[in-house]
Amino acid sequence: MAEPKNYTNHEMRWNLDGKTALVTGGSRGIGHAIVEELAKFGAIVHTCCRKESELEKCLEEWKKKGFKVTGSVCDVSQRDQREKLIEHVSSIFQGKLNILVNNAGVLIRKKSIEFNDEDISTLLGTNFVSGFHISQLSHPLFKASGNGSIVFISSIAGAMAISDCAIYGATKGAMNQVTRNLACEWAKDNIRVNTVAPGFTRTDMLGSFSEPGDKEGILGELVDRNPIKRKAEPSDISSVVAFLCFSAASYVTGQVIYVDVIVLITCTGAINQMTKNLACEWVKDNIRVNTVAPGLTRTSINVTISL
Repeated sequence: MAEPKNYTNHEMRWNLDGKTALVTGGSRGIGHAIVEELAKFGAIVHTCCRKESELEKCLEEWKKKGFKVTGSVCDVSQRDQREKLIEHVSSIFQGKLNILVNNAGVLIRKKSIEFNDEDISTLLGTNFVSGFHISQLSHPLFKASGNGSIVFISSIAGAMAISDCAIYGATKGAMNQVTRNLACEWAKDNIRVNTVAPGFTRTDMLGSFSEPGDKEGILGELVDRNPIKRKAEPSDISSVVAFLCFSAASYVTGQVIYVDVIVLITCTGAINQMTKNLACEWVKDNIRVNTVAPGLTRTSINVTISL
């Protein structure tokens, strides 16, 4: 048996060694990147997808890389399959879970007037209901482990209008709100809940935004307006997810973190506004500019708040 690793306090804050994780929809795109990111930091990961052949190919790939990853076939839009998934996860992780990433999702693009009941049911069931229900089912496993981190994968479509994405955007907006509610309700159980909302990311799903006869479609226009002049890569998203799972992020909960290169500019205040301006001006020099806005933090600064 290998000797247990001895970590410094700093190392403990920035690794996932031995942590158990469930990532839904982990066979491709952002989900695939998240599985690999967590596994590289030492997590023991279980993932699921709908296609067995796709899953087996991924599992073989991860085995060659030395990652501790298992998988099962599951259509998360089906309630009975979600229940079986968590039963299986509970059995392989001895009734405990540290990390849940609700990544599985679908996109149906139509004009608002063209959506039918089946479209709406599919989008709601896969994008919103599945993640909420899996979180409910996982709650006892998080409590048994003593702590937990839930990360929903949302989209900028949940906060801004994107062409032909009315229902998709609504499911992501609902996800953003339930993140805040669960963060408040489950904080007492030492469970943190956050959402990562990517912008346009290089995945198979992105192809649905290309118009016939136009290789890039509206994407080319969006990239032109993007100061960094490129689409996001799945690894740009997975790195943020990993951060939220570290103990170093133990005070981060209830947040919707947009990974979209200032597609959304919604903050106010002088420092916040300066951040936006500098981010635009200095990106050509490969300089990134961001602002961190803490809440009430235990420091030597004494602040009197009048309500």
